[in-house]
Amino acid sequence: MEDSNSLFGKCPYFTAQKVFSGKWSILIMYHLDEVPLRYGELQRRMDGITQGTLTKQLRMLEDFELVKRHIYSEIPPKVEYSLTDLGKAFRPVLKEFRIWGDKYIEYIKNK
Repeated sequence: MEDSNSLFGKCPYFTAQKVFSGKWSILIMYHLDEVPLRYGELQRRMDGITQGTLTKQLRMLEDFELVKRHIYSEIPPKVEYSLTDLGKAFRPVLKEFRIWGDKYIEYIKNK
């Protein structure tokens, strides 16, 4: 059996699961798909996420090069987060998640 770390970058399912393993990562991608956001605005939109968790998730998405941080040289410093071109390539997946999620919500309402 192959070591799971050796599957990263080889198996598309394992790689995608690893990249989006954070509980909030897909929701962050959704919010940043709309417009670039400052940290505080992103946190407000993500009801229930702690500051530490948001920071950790953003750093992880930055490490995977899906999110970029732009620091403006002004006082006080202004930082915005946005999707990279690779992150924008995730848009069709986000759309399909929404379609499936809506169907599933309808299903559980009608059970």
